[in-house]
Amino acid sequence: MNAIQLTLTRLNLGNTPWKALAAPILILMILAMMVLPLPAFALDIFFTFNIALSLVVLLVAVYTRKPLEFAAFPTVLLVTTLLRLSLNVASTRVVLLHGHTGPDAAGKVIESFAHFLIGGNFAVGIIVFAILVVINFMVVTKGAGRIAEVSARFTLDAMPGKQMAIDADMNAGIIDQAEAKRRRAELSQEAEFFGSMDGASKFVRGDAIASILILFINIIGGLIIGIVQHNLSVGQAANNYILLAIGDGLVAQIPALVISIAAALIVARVDNNQDIGTQISNQLFNMPRAIGLTAGVMLLIGVIPGMPHLVFLSMAAALGCGAWWLTERGKVAAAAPVEAPAPTSQNEASWDDLQPVDMIGLEVGYRLIPLVDQAQDGELLKRIKAIRKKFAQDIGFLPSAVHIRDNLELKPNAYRISLKGVTVGEGEAISGMLLAINPGEASAPLIGTATRDPAFGLPATWIESSHREFAQTQGYTVVDAATVVATHLSHLVHTQAAQLLGRQETQALMDHVNKYAPKLLDDIVPKLIPVATLQKVLQNLLEEGMHIRDLRTILEAIAETGAQTQNAADLTNAVRARLGRAIVQKIYGQTQEIDIIALDPEIERMLGQALSGDASTALAVEPGLGDMIVARTAEAAERQEQMGIPAVLLVPDRLRTQVARLMKRAVPRLKVLGHGEIPDFSAIRVSTVVGAQA
Repeated sequence: MNAIQLTLTRLNLGNTPWKALAAPILILMILAMMVLPLPAFALDIFFTFNIALSLVVLLVAVYTRKPLEFAAFPTVLLVTTLLRLSLNVASTRVVLLHGHTGPDAAGKVIESFAHFLIGGNFAVGIIVFAILVVINFMVVTKGAGRIAEVSARFTLDAMPGKQMAIDADMNAGIIDQAEAKRRRAELSQEAEFFGSMDGASKFVRGDAIASILILFINIIGGLIIGIVQHNLSVGQAANNYILLAIGDGLVAQIPALVISIAAALIVARVDNNQDIGTQISNQLFNMPRAIGLTAGVMLLIGVIPGMPHLVFLSMAAALGCGAWWLTERGKVAAAAPVEAPAPTSQNEASWDDLQPVDMIGLEVGYRLIPLVDQAQDGELLKRIKAIRKKFAQDIGFLPSAVHIRDNLELKPNAYRISLKGVTVGEGEAISGMLLAINPGEASAPLIGTATRDPAFGLPATWIESSHREFAQTQGYTVVDAATVVATHLSHLVHTQAAQLLGRQETQALMDHVNKYAPKLLDDIVPKLIPVATLQKVLQNLLEEGMHIRDLRTILEAIAETGAQTQNAADLTNAVRARLGRAIVQKIYGQTQEIDIIALDPEIERMLGQALSGDASTALAVEPGLGDMIVARTAEAAERQEQMGIPAVLLVPDRLRTQVARLMKRAVPRLKVLGHGEIPDFSAIRVSTVVGAQA
């Protein structure tokens, strides 16, 4: 006893749990069966154990709710396959050595399968065995292997997106770091599981091929040994060895088929947190209409002359009773009062109740739900995707996704657009009708409901679809309800672009720049300026109606000026000077002669004296002087527009930011440029001078 304990201590097995020893012991026993001869009684025990093990695996697969709950299945598949092959080797040895003694030479289990299942007819046995192999090899195993292969591929392809979703939930505070770590581990295990199942299915296919070869080896080898070595007649040798070979094949092939079915159940199920039995019963036998129609079909078949009336009519009656019972149960469930759940500790408030505010939100009335319903192929969903893509191409960054929800408090045809939880636009869109918008030239009246275009406020009329051609011939612009909402949304996101550029979008923009200009970004952020300053500069550009697509030029301008100042307003002016050619071209097109509005030198002097501090401070100007400058600049801008000339005010660079801020509310269409933003090749022509005298 002391020697045994000393040996276990040296092997570090004294304190090892028995579960940890079970697997290596089982593998060693399987390998030993391939080498060591086994008596017939031992073969009976191992064959019975093999059948029982296959049934256990099948039932565990049936009651498993998620594939990862049986993550050890690929290993189990390998072990059971090795067990069957080792039993085939051991039984083959016994059959060939003692098969001449009679059908029970390899044990009672093989004898029972050879006589009871196939009635002692080896021709029937060969056919039954071939059918089982075909079912296992061509149907179950091949289908399960294909599903495992596709699942593994899709799981690997979806991993980056799922990992990004986990990171987004963690950054949003929906989950903590521990939960994120658990989900990542589960995601990795899922990919490994389906990858292992893809490879493990090859074990079963190889086992089916090996079973066919072993059967023919046993038959041919047994006949040769029986006739040559034991002097048996051909009939006697065939009766003994062929029956033994078929019984051996069946006793191994049936558990193989059971294991293959378990593998197919594991990979073919869709995870909905239910076992297979509950899932099938809830989905297949929970629709009384389908069962009732099936009963009617069975009844029609049953009354056809020549058909087995009793069987079909009995089945029709059973299905009809089942459909009636399901219908009555549904009525009772619908009529039963719903009791309010008793208050428990689980109803306590938690951080999960705090939902983040949507960056862009769209609420619709119930009549507009088909426009945003994915199941009904809502047209507005396609338009919103196109809006985000067009916004990214025009402005230079990808905005947040639009969160769409229905709101029963709105009018049936109404919709509401919000930005960071604040309503920025409302309107009505009548689904099934068209909006005829008058761009200014149309004069003929239309039959319909008069309204205004919610995006730009133009006069419009809701008309029937049949009036489309007439409205178009009269000069109206005719659009459907989805286009009305999409145009309004597009207009608002373009005008609110600065508000949509948050820290997360700025970081995503920096990651995008890193792909084609990593050194440039590393020299600026965070060496020269922090991310917050870069975000503010970009927001300043967006607020003044500029795009930020040319981010390389923007960063180069910041790199040149960032060493002297980190003020966002000063950096914005430096960026605008570098982008001057693009700014002027956007306003005037390709022309090299530009007409502008200028300030009287005396007014420029007074504004310069009122300027204090940097470009981010406001002008300390007298209210009367400020109102006078704004009023006369608005008059000049209106005259410019009436002549078909863009309304542009040219001021000294140091005044540009404050003057633009002063004019923004009163004259929103006016563009304010600094002298440094005008390209050298552009010829300036002053159309109007805003002076102190009228």
